[in-house]
Amino acid sequence: MQTVIPKLPLVLLLKPFLLSLFFSILFLTLLSSQTPRHPKSTTASAGSDLRIRPGYTTYESYIHHQLNKTLNPRLRKIWTTRDWDRKVRVFTAFFANLTRRNLLSNSSKSLCIGARVGQEVSALRRVGVSDSIGVDLVPHPPLVVGGDFHALPFANETFEFEFSNVFDHALYPEKFVGEIERTMKGGGICALHVSINKRGDKYSANDLFSVGPLVELFKESELVEVRPVDGFGLDTEVVFRKKIIHQ
Repeated sequence: MQTVIPKLPLVLLLKPFLLSLFFSILFLTLLSSQTPRHPKSTTASAGSDLRIRPGYTTYESYIHHQLNKTLNPRLRKIWTTRDWDRKVRVFTAFFANLTRRNLLSNSSKSLCIGARVGQEVSALRRVGVSDSIGVDLVPHPPLVVGGDFHALPFANETFEFEFSNVFDHALYPEKFVGEIERTMKGGGICALHVSINKRGDKYSANDLFSVGPLVELFKESELVEVRPVDGFGLDTEVVFRKKIIHQ
């Protein structure tokens, strides 16, 4: 007598395979969400002349590392006492030079990014740029408000002038530059002080080896000039002007 094996519906036959596929996709999704991602165009930019430093497992670990310096009580005491006058004097000379080159005016609404306790802001006000403010992870009223330079707490096209000497601290350089261009008005000026000829300190999140990557990152701006400076370990001033888009 021949045994008849009942035919099972196709969906039941495929059920083990479908369950396996589902859990495999779920596992890969969870794994990828825990892996930090860096912008591909940044790490490979201009012949890898901009390199992201490894070692940050999460964005929170990066922020925590930066706060170790910003909240260091010894450093904050130095920044606000014996270091204050020296830095304000040097920044004043930088901004006065920009004024002479018609890249900054007293009427420029200005932002200093990564301003710590506000020496840059004080210097801007000293040269006559009264409408100036700084932003840093830790606020320092009345000169510096709190905010992350990867997501600046300001509206689009707020400022005519922006300055920063902390580009090397950006874990996501594309976001750093993107926020500058978002918050800057058409025709506005951005001046960056960067280090090209040597590596930054242990708090740097990237290393820059030429001006090329900056030119690529500033997609909405034109390079105005590049000149050497001596700015607290930084050796190059790079100036951009945001393009005016005619409607």
